[in-house]
Amino acid sequence: MRVVSLVPSLTEAVAVSAPGLLVGATDWCSHPADLDVVRVGGTKNPDVEAIVRLRPDLVVANEEENRAPDLAALRDAGITVMVTVIRDLPEALAELERVLVGGCGLAARPGWLDAAEEAWSGPPADGPRRTAIVPVWRRPWMVLGRDTFAGDLLARLGVDHLYAAHPERYPRVPLDALRAAGADLVVLPDEPYRFTADDGPEAFPGLPAALVSGRHLTWYGPSLAEAPRVLRAALR
Repeated sequence: MRVVSLVPSLTEAVAVSAPGLLVGATDWCSHPADLDVVRVGGTKNPDVEAIVRLRPDLVVANEEENRAPDLAALRDAGITVMVTVIRDLPEALAELERVLVGGCGLAARPGWLDAAEEAWSGPPADGPRRTAIVPVWRRPWMVLGRDTFAGDLLARLGVDHLYAAHPERYPRVPLDALRAAGADLVVLPDEPYRFTADDGPEAFPGLPAALVSGRHLTWYGPSLAEAPRVLRAALR
């Protein structure tokens, strides 16, 4: 089987679980570090013709990260496209199994997927819950809104983000409104916008800032097995 992945986290999941199947991935697919496949452009602007030339048996994608017209063009070219829908942890675990076992033909779930499910199966975080704002972009400022995978992970770790009931999934909110929202902390991931100690915390004077790994907060793949430990450490 020949597989092309248009999602960084799915790329890592396929490459780790079934070495040799992956023949193409996006320019943003950074894991595994030694990934050696044909690059086919970005998640939002893949080179459809280059993908077709790779003659894949399957293209794996995501309804949020990839554009419907690109996926339609691939289907029109006769390629099977599997589109994942992931809004929370249970969906992530189920969709990963569907991609790897149902799509890629693995005989059984990979061990890391079992480890990820076990890592997240503990009791809810004890102690008082905290409220947070979680920017994912600046210029303009955008934050986590409703029905997001990252928001679900944070809630399981005892952190409720203040815009979880917003009608948009990634609303634009003026900085002064964010500052006045009454959060206990601001959570700053290093992707999609690369927030750092020098770029982000200064916008929220007096508010504790937690710099977290975007891969552990937003990726659904092998990183899920260590995500609870990594995120808890960053959120202290």
